[in-house]
Amino acid sequence: MKLYPLFADLAGRRVLVVGGGAVAERKAAALLEAGAAVTVGALSATGTLQAWADAGRLELRLGGFQQAWLDECWLVVAATGEPLLNRRIATLAERRRLFVNVVDDAQLCSFHVPAVIDRDPVTIAISSGGTAPVLARLLREGLESLLDPALGPLAALAARLRESIRARLPDLGARRRFYEQLFAGPVLQLLRRAQPAEAEAEAERALAGAATRSSGSVVLVGAGPGDPGLLTLRGLRALQEADVILYDRLAGAEVLALARRDAERIEVGKEAGNHHVTQERIHALLLEHAQAGRRVVRLKGGDPFVFGRGGEELEHLRAHGIPYEVVPGITAAVACAAYAGVPLTHRDHAQSVRLLTAHCRGSNDSLDWPALARERQTLAVYMGVSELGTVQAQLLAHGRAPSTPFALVENGSRPQQRVVTGTLARLHELAVAHAVRAPALLILGEVAALASSLAWFGAQPIGECSEIDAPSMADPALARRA
Repeated sequence: MKLYPLFADLAGRRVLVVGGGAVAERKAAALLEAGAAVTVGALSATGTLQAWADAGRLELRLGGFQQAWLDECWLVVAATGEPLLNRRIATLAERRRLFVNVVDDAQLCSFHVPAVIDRDPVTIAISSGGTAPVLARLLREGLESLLDPALGPLAALAARLRESIRARLPDLGARRRFYEQLFAGPVLQLLRRAQPAEAEAEAERALAGAATRSSGSVVLVGAGPGDPGLLTLRGLRALQEADVILYDRLAGAEVLALARRDAERIEVGKEAGNHHVTQERIHALLLEHAQAGRRVVRLKGGDPFVFGRGGEELEHLRAHGIPYEVVPGITAAVACAAYAGVPLTHRDHAQSVRLLTAHCRGSNDSLDWPALARERQTLAVYMGVSELGTVQAQLLAHGRAPSTPFALVENGSRPQQRVVTGTLARLHELAVAHAVRAPALLILGEVAALASSLAWFGAQPIGECSEIDAPSMADPALARRA
């Protein structure tokens, strides 16, 4: 059951509670607290319900349920304890397009009453869709201890200052930044100490200072290889605070979905043979939005400083006096190897790792191929799908053994991940045979053979892989899989 969260303003609106027992009393109490005009209908009522009726707090109708009780109601609560009567009430309410809550029968409910955390005017509601109310209550109890009692007075202060804030900070981004500072700064501490006058004065001082500041900033965020679960907490916070997000093609939709909903999103992705947004244009966009006072997130696949041109972008920002920071991401070599079950280093097989890109022929010409061809090291080759033939030829020509294992990891860490294994002698042949496409990372070295025995994510590796003397493993479950 998928529910649409909704906070209803019931002040002065008629709500019918059918039933006169303890449960109906609890429901009526919550509705009265919300300002609803409550009518309770039942054969008999608790002493408290009768007292509330005598005091004029609610209307009490004693007798059997009458369909006319539904007239002019906005909501209905069926709490009779009689399943057949509750079902009849739900059916009649449904015909009148009235929302109804049937106590202890989630299937008959068109709305559910959540567990509530009250920090007036802040309200937090937790619902299990009627399936596990005790769990919702336990969650509420856990959250109660985490939420500052001063949150209510803080929200009330923000409401009093709202018009002044809007007038002095007309830019939406500037207002948002001010609110974030207001809610996390000394104002909350003063309210916590029961010093509301001092808190309001401090908020006014902060507002005066915010009105004179308009500079924006840029955060370079590494999105990781694709799995949104690998985004760092600091990266998530930056996405939640961003006014504008410039994102690469490899920053997947799942990661973008974690950003603030109203942030402006601008795709600036580049792929082989299709650079529809140049690096110069990206620099210009960063500058344009930051100088307009916005908080910009430059979202990059992997890590911004590993073949991500992050350094070039920071140089440009520094040259124009734009404040910036960097949130590292999990680079493809680390993530793809881990998700393919390949340890990049292993005391029996590889004592070093080299990260390199085969993005273009020019970069291939400048690589130290004799050093790269040495044994007992792992090569992680980025953006090299179109150059696998050249990589294979150069390594073989400079002495790397044809039997050296490799693992090609396509769409690493994503649900559609594929791993193709084999030996250097057949690298290009197997890549073509299995139609490997970017994004794909090449891992080459003795450790790559472990992909066939240590793979744990997605489909099992395909292709072939030479045997190596794999390290002994105490756990037989880690033995080579068929």
